[in-house]
Amino acid sequence: MARFFIDRPIFAWVIAIIIMLAGALAMLKLPISMYPEVAPPAVSISANYPGASAKVVEDSVTQIIEQNMKGLDGLIYFSSNSSSNGQASITLTFESGTNPDIAQVQVQNKLQLAMPLLPQEVQRQGINVAKSSSGFLNVIGFVSEDGSMDEHDISDYVGSNVIDPLSRVPGVGSIQVFGGKYAMRIWLDPNKLQTYRVSVDEVTAAVRAQNAQVAVGQLGGAPAVKGQQLNATINAQDRLQTPQQFRDIVLRTEADGSTLKLGDVARVELGAETYDFVTRYNGKPASGLAVTLATGANALATAEGVRTTLDELAANFPHGLKAVIPYDTTPFVKVSIKGVVKTLLEAIVLVFLVMYLFLQNFRATLIPTIAVPVVLLGTFGVLAALGFSINMLTMFAMVLAIGLLVDDAIVVVENVERIMSEEGLSPLEATRKSMGQITGALVGIGLVLSAVFVPMAFMSGSTGVIYRQFSATIVSAMALSVLVAIVLTPALCATMLKPLKKGEHHVAHRGLAGRFFNGFNNGFDRTSSTYQRGVRGILARPWRFMAVFAALAVAMGVLFMRLPSSFLPNEDQGILMALVQAPVGATQERTLESIYKLEDHFLQNEKDAVESVFSVQGFSFSGMGQNSGMAFVKLKDWHERTPDQGVGPITGRAMAALGQIKDAFIFAFPPPAMPELGTASGYTFFLKDNTGQGHDALVNARNQLLGMAGNSDKLANVRPNGLDDTPQLRLDIDVAKAGAHGLSLDAINSTLATAWGSSYVDDFIDRGRVKRVYMQADDGFRMNPEDFNLWTVKNSAGQMVPFSAFASQRWDYGSPRLERYNGVSALEIQGEAAPGVASGDAMAEVEKLASQLPPGFSIEWTAVSYQEREAGSQTPLLYTLSLLIVFLCLAALYESWSVPTAVLLVAPLGILGAVLANTFRGMERDVYFQVAMLTTVGLTSKNAILIVEFAKEHLEKGAGVIEATMHAVRDRLRPIVMTSLAFGLGVLPLAIASGAGSGAQRAIGTGVLGGMIAGTVLGLFFIPLFFVVVQRLFNRRRLAANGEPPQA
Repeated sequence: MARFFIDRPIFAWVIAIIIMLAGALAMLKLPISMYPEVAPPAVSISANYPGASAKVVEDSVTQIIEQNMKGLDGLIYFSSNSSSNGQASITLTFESGTNPDIAQVQVQNKLQLAMPLLPQEVQRQGINVAKSSSGFLNVIGFVSEDGSMDEHDISDYVGSNVIDPLSRVPGVGSIQVFGGKYAMRIWLDPNKLQTYRVSVDEVTAAVRAQNAQVAVGQLGGAPAVKGQQLNATINAQDRLQTPQQFRDIVLRTEADGSTLKLGDVARVELGAETYDFVTRYNGKPASGLAVTLATGANALATAEGVRTTLDELAANFPHGLKAVIPYDTTPFVKVSIKGVVKTLLEAIVLVFLVMYLFLQNFRATLIPTIAVPVVLLGTFGVLAALGFSINMLTMFAMVLAIGLLVDDAIVVVENVERIMSEEGLSPLEATRKSMGQITGALVGIGLVLSAVFVPMAFMSGSTGVIYRQFSATIVSAMALSVLVAIVLTPALCATMLKPLKKGEHHVAHRGLAGRFFNGFNNGFDRTSSTYQRGVRGILARPWRFMAVFAALAVAMGVLFMRLPSSFLPNEDQGILMALVQAPVGATQERTLESIYKLEDHFLQNEKDAVESVFSVQGFSFSGMGQNSGMAFVKLKDWHERTPDQGVGPITGRAMAALGQIKDAFIFAFPPPAMPELGTASGYTFFLKDNTGQGHDALVNARNQLLGMAGNSDKLANVRPNGLDDTPQLRLDIDVAKAGAHGLSLDAINSTLATAWGSSYVDDFIDRGRVKRVYMQADDGFRMNPEDFNLWTVKNSAGQMVPFSAFASQRWDYGSPRLERYNGVSALEIQGEAAPGVASGDAMAEVEKLASQLPPGFSIEWTAVSYQEREAGSQTPLLYTLSLLIVFLCLAALYESWSVPTAVLLVAPLGILGAVLANTFRGMERDVYFQVAMLTTVGLTSKNAILIVEFAKEHLEKGAGVIEATMHAVRDRLRPIVMTSLAFGLGVLPLAIASGAGSGAQRAIGTGVLGGMIAGTVLGLFFIPLFFVVVQRLFNRRRLAANGEPPQA
């Protein structure tokens, strides 16, 4: 095949150009993202039951929906929570690869079966089903710069004019709004209701009757009388529009013609739909919304769409209103990808320099450099065909591939030059002869490196997705690189290289360059002879150095076990979040005081690093309520911040300063590395009450488990993720007494629900948009337990009966947020592994502790932990499989069991280097490190193949084993040092990266660089030793035939 293209160089160029064109077109089309789609698709259902407690929501809404969620294809698990502000949410998680649209339709269909069984009020509020992912893509704030609008005005404008267009942007999953539109609020006064003898139900009925749209029909409708001349629509009654029209609603007309109006018993105003949230931007009143990405959507494209839509809408904003984006995850993605592209270019330049240093001939250096764009662009083509995206992982794989792919071309060029100078052939003849010698080695190296990475592609779960990005990219780059080395490089060698006379070496340079290169060559030759003496010394005492090798291997194992394990390195994404949790039962006012202190800390003490703080009271990731809140902190651009103004140091200082605030627990944390998988640090599980023993028993079991976990030295920070039980006021209604007073339970319940919970009565028209009408007790009449005595209910005889006549009240405890997992009551618990303990061991420890709980309680892993459980058992298998496949490939290639043994013995040396580098830099054993280790194994085996193959050739020609080995060592030193240096300098920019996205770059660069240095330096001395020892152990007969003395 090589010969065919050597004779047809233009054909070779055409193939290369087609590969490059295909790749370039694919590259423009490929979506860009931070990470591939790792999280399994999820569908969320959210419903609202105003005024209901968590228990009521769970029993009347959550459970009924859950019981109908059966027969869904590919459902792995579902969790739900019901909170005391009447919110119910259920999240169903499906297997990776399930089509999210079909999953959503199936959930929607099952929900229809549950709808008729839900309370009327819940059905009227509407139930929302959306494809969801867990983290926020971005948070958008709206602030009035001149103070002309207060937060309710802003919220109403946003709710009426902004949310709908944003929801239609492709890729937007769901929108969480902080604040609501205007609503007509009817604030009832119980004293006046009693004076005028009006019941709450009568007020509701009057509002509904007099604020209605009636379809009357038309004048002269068909069939009409003959000769009818008139046809017109009749309108009778319309929806009301202003507070005054509502005040004029007639509740009762007396016999003397006087009327009792709504304004006489209630205060009516245009208020807000919800008073649950208080949002501020840099200390100014604001409104805001958080956008969640739809499953499978591209973050960058969606964020761009949201920004464009906002810019279009901004033209019509009222004077002084401005939209800001205080929390955005996408700039980091852009900057990171840009950083990796820069690294890629740096790597190409460094590799070029190394090759020029060794080949000392511009034409010879250009040939491998031409291979780089061909292979890289071709790889983009393969990625597009496989449906991958341009993300951090595929880009890293490209950087690693640069070092590997120039190797093949270097081997070809180096061999052609060697043959030209040894035998004086023309470039064409030399190339023909050279390709005959090395095509086998090229394919062998390609196979080995692919064999290392292929098993990675077969892992399941989310880690499998991560590894697949690497393996697909590197394997396709390797395959293309071998193809280019056989098709294009020989054609280039035959046409571009200058002919050399026999015995002549590289084209001599004159002047400074000549002196430099001569100095380099002489130095290299001296080093080479020293190196050969060293190898001879080692071969003279084989067993002593095998013992040294064994010691190194043991050291590697010990250090490897001591590296703390993690999933992904933490990054400085330029944003962080803070959760505020005030004590149980704290009011809005009290929680806001803590939030003000939090804002002050970031805006005053960190003003050089912080750009903005957007705070929301009433919402947080652990639940909603008056005692919770959170802040989104945006930091200035990366190049404007000093190293001690990174996310890590700022978070640390914030935790120290905010820990002084006694009135609330404030926790600052950077967003997780992979937002889709929730907070990636540590593990998450649910403690389930399988036999229905009740909430108290479940809480006791949880406390028992937390107590045991606190005493375990393998676990750290084990904590419940939820809200503790809170005091609740309970009303006991004596049904017999109520009946004696002639009261119906319906009237009692509706009076209570309206007065304290606010009831959604009807709709009205405000500036052309339909908005809601709510009725509730005025704020002075629902603050204290004594206020119940002010309220009365009308009986069948028309008398007003006070609550004190038939009801009593007492305090008890209840949970403000009830969770369920897979259809049974559960509590979510999060935790981390103790320092130096692998997360797998920590999870095993949790399972062991859980088995000691009373019968009927068990735990179940969820989120990342579920994925890790699926994948964790596969990692050792993965390495074993990789090594085994490499061994088998080599055995088949060299028709020998001894060669692969000698080659694979080098692997621990490379891994030792990777582990040492990580230990010195205080890094963890994460996904990137695993990839770095596999790359190292591939590289060290490649070096070994180059030496072992030559040694074996000389051995078969009848040389003694030591002679053969020394010959190989002398010949192959230059290409080995050259390819290893090329690769090492290729990943050097990764290892010393700084700025955005540098966490991942350093994680992968450090491991690979360390492994490469140790693997090459130690390998050059130990590979000859392994070869000799293995030959002496395996092939005694052949050695005897060659006249070798028996084993020393």
